[in-house]
Amino acid sequence: MRLPKEIVNGFLIFVGIALFFLLMELLNLSNLFYLRLLNVLFIFYGVNRTLKMNLAEGKNEFVPNAVSAMVTSFTAVVISIVALLIYSYAKGGNNYVKSLSEAFMFGGEPSVTSYCLSLFFEGTASCIIVTLLLMLYWNNKYAAD
Repeated sequence: MRLPKEIVNGFLIFVGIALFFLLMELLNLSNLFYLRLLNVLFIFYGVNRTLKMNLAEGKNEFVPNAVSAMVTSFTAVVISIVALLIYSYAKGGNNYVKSLSEAFMFGGEPSVTSYCLSLFFEGTASCIIVTLLLMLYWNNKYAAD
C-alpha cells in the first residue's frame, strides 16, 4: 500500500524541520529566533514537490491542486506540533517551554499546551500563505475554468 504523495511530502517537510531545529539546538543557536523563520523553506520545498508531482501526473486543475498543497503543508504542521509536544515534555515540560518563549515572540509564561496551540495557528497560517504563493507561481500550468 502506497501512502498518498501529500502525506509523504508532509512527512518530508517534518523531517527537514525537525532536523533543522535539532541542529540549531545542538549548535546552541535555538535562541536566535530569526533562524526559526527558515523553516518556511522546508514547507516551500514539500508543497512545491507535491504540485510538481501532480502536474507530472497530468492533474492540472486549480482547486484539486490547491487542496493537495494544503493537505501536504497541514500534514507537516500536525506532525510537527505532535512531535514538539512530545519533545517539550521529554525536555522538562513547562520549564522547557518557558526557556523557548524567552527567545521567541511569546509574552508571559505559556504552558506546553498554549505554546503548541499558538504554533499550530501560526503553522496553519503558513500553510495558507505558502499554498497561495505557490499556486500563483504555478498558475499558468493549470487549466482555465
